[in-house]
Amino acid sequence: MKILFVNASPHGQTSHGYRLAVEMIRSLGENVHSTLVERDLVSTPLPPITQDYAKAITSREPDVSLFDVSDQLIREIEMTDTLIINTPMHNFTVPAALKLWIDYVLRVHRTFSVTPEGKVGLMRDRPSLVIVGSGGFHSGDRAWQEDFLTPYLRYALRSIGLQSTHFVLLQGLTRGDDAVTDALQRAREEIAQHPLFASGDSVSS
Repeated sequence: MKILFVNASPHGQTSHGYRLAVEMIRSLGENVHSTLVERDLVSTPLPPITQDYAKAITSREPDVSLFDVSDQLIREIEMTDTLIINTPMHNFTVPAALKLWIDYVLRVHRTFSVTPEGKVGLMRDRPSLVIVGSGGFHSGDRAWQEDFLTPYLRYALRSIGLQSTHFVLLQGLTRGDDAVTDALQRAREEIAQHPLFASGDSVSS
């Protein structure tokens, strides 16, 4: 199994979501032989979209060298069997680092085609797990703000063909140690029920 781990948390390895993702990767490695590719969008930022790149996207005869970054990111997905994303919720939606990754990965005629019914993904489906960390609550009985992250990211991934996306929510992370412990325990229990993990041991505590 080849695993692609995309990290968008500015806290990096100290992020609760990052640590949970590492537990998931370790658990998968115990069940089957696996190799890991990590794409850290914070420690190694992607270059901004340029005017030349924007023109090349819609050009009939583009300078293909302008697609080097896009092609590399797309190949990382193409070569993987499982995608794991760790992201915080920033101002109701994805952080800028992850949005830039999406902008490079969603490319017309490469990862999706345009039809009268809308975008149709050109990539094969594979399990995609998204860990979403937030200080407050945006889902469930304690929700007090809107969530634009999960519907947006689900739609974006579906647009390139990734239909099997599961979101693991780490909510209330600024509410104290007990809230963090509760959020992680709930997440581990949820992950253990996912088909990728259900046949093996649950994610460690």
